Amino acid sequence: MTIGKRNSLSRWLLSSITAIGLVASAPALALDSIKMLVPANPGGGWDQTGRGLAQAMQQGEIVKKVQVDNKGGAAGTIGLAQFVNSAKGDPSAVLIGGSVMVGGIALNKSPVNLSQVTPIARLTGEYDVLVVPSSSPIKSLKDLIAQFKSNPGGVSWGGGSAGGTDHIIVAMIAQATGVDVSKINYIPFAGGGEAQAAVLGGHVTVGLSGYNEFAGQIQSGKFRPLAVTSGKRLPGIDVPTLKEQGVDVELSNWRAIFAAPGINDAQKRELMTTIDKAVKTKQWQDLLAKNGWADAYLPGDAFAQYLDNEVKQTEKIINSLGLVKK
Repeated sequence: MTIGKRNSLSRWLLSSITAIGLVASAPALALDSIKMLVPANPGGGWDQTGRGLAQAMQQGEIVKKVQVDNKGGAAGTIGLAQFVNSAKGDPSAVLIGGSVMVGGIALNKSPVNLSQVTPIARLTGEYDVLVVPSSSPIKSLKDLIAQFKSNPGGVSWGGGSAGGTDHIIVAMIAQATGVDVSKINYIPFAGGGEAQAAVLGGHVTVGLSGYNEFAGQIQSGKFRPLAVTSGKRLPGIDVPTLKEQGVDVELSNWRAIFAAPGINDAQKRELMTTIDKAVKTKQWQDLLAKNGWADAYLPGDAFAQYLDNEVKQTEKIINSLGLVKK
């Protein structure tokens, strides 16, 4: 081997060793920091989801630092507007949202919508349960539907915000059972706690909320569960679905994560990889189990397609309820 060739080989080996050393010493973290906006007040479902995901990313050593800020109001649309206007092109900015936001956008005729952000992944799903007080003469879903059909306005439904997931479920039940949607007597409450009190006090005929909100009262025998809104029975919960009782309705209160408008494909992929790692951590899986959340992980383009269908379906139902502001 000539000196020139030996020198070339030496330079190649040196550069290769240097490159290997750089790779070996490179941090395992996908991102240095993330700024997460939760468009709701602290303590609610979106906040729990966002902070739980942040903890999973940090404890799993996927991201060094996650800063969580809250900006509540108008079913998430105030926070959405702030995110769209301030985070454009920022690859470290993310937004938590979900099905309630879809209804809020349609209901409030929001000047911003979810087509202006970048879908990263659907994260969780929480199914509703329909309950009546244990003292109610309504013993089954069949009894409830019979009463609803004979006197729609005489059945009062207590749930979350107008146009939210609970309200949409009632509209879907009406459509599936041939009841005029315009005759629904829906009473919105600020949260599951208020709806629970209304059911206990006999102020509404039937209550709807995420199963976890009512679980304690169901287990204590104060509430009689009539149905859950999942496609199949929930694990460990002996409550029949709407579908298996002849009412073709299935809907979950899903939650998701979005990236800023205007990021490029490489930045989007990096965020998707980060979230993909986070949802596989023990911290995240423990959070799902603790809160009774279904693992509804759906990343990237599949989530974007799902979201498009959800927006169309929700807008159609909101319009049929006559709730859209003129």
